Order: sequence, then C-alpha cells, then structure tokens
Amino acid sequence: MIAFLGMGHLGANFVKAMLDKGRKVNVWNRTPAKATDLEADGAKAFANIADAVNGATHIHLTLKDDAAVDEVLEQASAGFSAGAIILDHTTTSTAGAAKRAEYWKKRGFAYLHAPVFMGPQNARESTGSMLVSGDQQLIEEVTPLLAAMTGKVLNFGTDPSKAAGLKLIGNLLLIAMTGGLSDALSLAGATGVTVEDMAKLFETFNPGNTLQARLKKMTSDTFDQPTWELNMARKDAGLMMKEVSGKPPMVIVPPVAAVMDKWIANGHGHQDWTVIAKDSL
Repeated sequence: MIAFLGMGHLGANFVKAMLDKGRKVNVWNRTPAKATDLEADGAKAFANIADAVNGATHIHLTLKDDAAVDEVLEQASAGFSAGAIILDHTTTSTAGAAKRAEYWKKRGFAYLHAPVFMGPQNARESTGSMLVSGDQQLIEEVTPLLAAMTGKVLNFGTDPSKAAGLKLIGNLLLIAMTGGLSDALSLAGATGVTVEDMAKLFETFNPGNTLQARLKKMTSDTFDQPTWELNMARKDAGLMMKEVSGKPPMVIVPPVAAVMDKWIANGHGHQDWTVIAKDSL
C-alpha cells in the first residue's frame, strides 16, 4: 500500500494515475478537502497523518519546501511501518535533501529525494522526467515504482543532494527563459511585432536547440575563438534597451548588459560574448 502526502495539483494527479493502475493509495493533506475529494477516484483519505502512513510500504511527498517536508515527516513518523521507504518529490535545497537522507537512515527508514520535471498533466499521464541520486541499492529497488510514475528516471549517482541541485538548475533556466520571453514581448510591443510574428519566427528559430552547444562553448575556455563578439552582443543589447525605452521595463537584458560592460572594460570585448560566464566556472 502507498501513502501520498500533499494533494496539490501534482500530488493529486500522481494519485489518480496510481489508482488507475490498480494501486491502493492513502492520502493526506493539510487542507482535508483536497484529500477527501480523491475518495471519488478510489483513494482513502485520512485526517490524521500518522494513520495515513500506517501500513504503507512507500510514502510519497509533494510539498512546498524543506520546512514543510521536515514538519510533515516528523508528524507522520509516529505511524511509519518498519522498512517504509520515503520518496520525496518536493523541490528542496541540496542541504535539506542530504540532511534528510542521513537523518531518516539513522532512524531506520530509507529516504530518497526524487524531484521531477513534470506538470500536473504529466503526472496524470505518467510522462516527463524524475531525477534521483543517493543510495544506489535503494534506487535500484524503487526504480520500477518510480518509472511507472514518469516517462524517464534519471540517476545522477551516489550524492544524495545532486538531484536537488539539478532540479534547481532546471528551474533556473525556466525562470530565465520566462524572463527572456517577457523582455521579448516588451521589445515586440515597442517595435510593432505581433505575438503571431514571434510564434512564426520560433517555428524555425528555436534558441533552445543551442543549449548544449552553448554550454560546451562556455565551459571549454575557447573565448578567443568568438562566434559572436562581446562588443557586438553588447551593441545589440543596447539597441534592444533603446527600442523599449519608456515602455514596461525589461527583466533580463539590463542586468546582463551591465555584466557585459564590466567584461568589456576589462579588455574582453573582442572575445566570445559567453566570456561573461567565466567567473561562474
């Protein structure tokens, strides 16, 4: 039997998918109605968290943050059965993930951080990606269960904090992309470009396709072999900001332009513009 704690959009859809596969699932949520709503789908809802996990072989969590995970697990632990495995899908800090793996091991329970790149619909359809790292024997044991929840389980080795770090890196890029699109919409509005025009451009020009090549360029220390000189990139950033001047402020371009200015002032203007990331390496 499975217990699932945290019935937000992601958790609720994970549960519905498990029920569709014939699993027995106990559910709990701080707001009880979100758990009881799932009884119509076949779940068993509990008001008491210790009762919800009693008898469960696997305990899944999708909560808000480190503090919520620690609080909920401590409350639930009164009902843990011997040998229960904790599978935490919450986006947390790296330190928190490592600390919990050690803490619950000392208390006799296996803990695995398994964050996801999945939206609610992915959880419902069992598609997307799940990240794991830590005890490899534990990962081997639970991979069949996790694989049934997602399209792909990615194992990043023995460090119990690495999955948490990679999840944050992925979310960082999503935030940066959204900020970039916000700037692009500001620039489009200032230059008379419609959203339809942008969509047509992105049908053939997909900046995301350059991600792997750009990462390789930035980490190979080949800045003296520019494909786009920093001076030229800064010139284009200036054109963007000038076009948008007086419109809703840009989010991403101005602070990046300030970093470009620093590197140009230090004599790197004729190098590849990705040199601005050199201090991060």
